[in-house]
Amino acid sequence: MSPRIVALFTALLVASPASAGGQVIYPSTKHPDLPFSEAVAYNGILYLSGEIGTGAGGELVSGGIGPESRQTMENIKATLARRGLAMSDIIKCSVFLADIGEWPEFNTIYAGYFEKGRYPARSALAASGLALGARVEVECMAGMDGE
Repeated sequence: MSPRIVALFTALLVASPASAGGQVIYPSTKHPDLPFSEAVAYNGILYLSGEIGTGAGGELVSGGIGPESRQTMENIKATLARRGLAMSDIIKCSVFLADIGEWPEFNTIYAGYFEKGRYPARSALAASGLALGARVEVECMAGMDGE
């Protein structure tokens, strides 16, 4: 094999997500030093790691449950977009709230990210001690057409 072909093949491997045993692992772009992946694709499902309301700098947005909820959903939307998917591809979400009393405000924001009447399956629970002192964390699974 020519050195040029070897160099091209090597470049493609480095630029591609890691793959093992039929799964594709997408490393975290925001937190590359932490021990989790942004998402893992397996058997036509994209499993997203839990998202919290951090901005581009990795810090929680200020303002409480409302701004954090919007930023969390925007982060999920961006992760999906990097994989060629949309919010309408989500099939299941799990929601973790630091205070279950904030459920109504979160729910109003969450509903705005989906077509009315076409919401993913969902579970929710109160949890103490979310990462970075977040008020909300959401993890989702999305169907990947053609996989």
